[in-house]
Amino acid sequence: MSPTRPPPDRASVFSKPQVVFLLATLCCLLWGSAYPAIKNGYALFAIAADDIPGKLVFAGWRFLVAGGLLLLVARAMNKPLFAFSRRAFGALGLLGLTQTALQYVFFYIGLAYTTGVKGSILNATGTFFSVLLAHFIYHNDRLSYRKALGCTVGFGGVMVVNLAGGGGAGFDFQFTLLGEGFIVIAAFVLSAATIYGKRVSQRIDPMVMTGHQLALGGAALLAGGYASGGTLQGFSLASTALLAYMAVLSSAAFAIWATLLKHNRVGMVTVFNFLVPVFGALLSALFLGEDILEWRNALALAMVSAGIWWVTTERQPRAGVRQGADGPAPCR
Repeated sequence: MSPTRPPPDRASVFSKPQVVFLLATLCCLLWGSAYPAIKNGYALFAIAADDIPGKLVFAGWRFLVAGGLLLLVARAMNKPLFAFSRRAFGALGLLGLTQTALQYVFFYIGLAYTTGVKGSILNATGTFFSVLLAHFIYHNDRLSYRKALGCTVGFGGVMVVNLAGGGGAGFDFQFTLLGEGFIVIAAFVLSAATIYGKRVSQRIDPMVMTGHQLALGGAALLAGGYASGGTLQGFSLASTALLAYMAVLSSAAFAIWATLLKHNRVGMVTVFNFLVPVFGALLSALFLGEDILEWRNALALAMVSAGIWWVTTERQPRAGVRQGADGPAPCR
């Protein structure tokens, strides 16, 4: 008889359904809050929309600190921080340059040219890109009717959120490369890097892996930003607190998410991903004064959330698949 994977640790408090619900929702709330936080950060640090070097410095400090905090958490949990080969370190460097540095170059620039509500909805396309890429990369993760339906509805929501009244009987399609286009590109880069990160996480603890790639990616962003003349000025109590919050939300949310994945089935945790665009849109409306009740925003949000639900609730992971490897968090 072939060995079976042991059941989730029901003795742990992190396996209790109410705890999973509360903590997974908290993670999604934290990631959703990143959208208005970034746009408020631009205002507090007086970073202009076309100040790309300044955006790189802003993002770099956030992720360098977030990675350091996450590594401190991993060390406190007695996880080895450097127990990997030189080749594995190279893989971490590549992951940091793609999943953190390259992705956030597009994300931070794109969010400066679109609204927080649209950004949170458009960035959720990363889930659908992951499903499509997995179909061509993994022979045991093919598209099914439910996944195809979820992707179709989700991408349909992206089309809806970019519709605008044309002043007559028809509609115009509002989509700019620097705004909405860069957000979608960032989502695609994250999806591709996440699939690569899944391979890396088979050899390195996911929390340690994420801590290193955030720190390395943050350092790369800082180097690029300062080398191109970027600065970060206007430090005050409010701006410093915001930057600290953004670093903490990335590290704390992933630490909690990784703990939930350790004690529960992957599908039981990742299904909550649909809440990220919901919280992102709601908090952008609340803190940025954006209109979430406009019909296109509300309909697009519903369609994207439904699509994420459909593609993440199809089946339980196969026996033998390492928990945590299939459920990377959307590290906003």
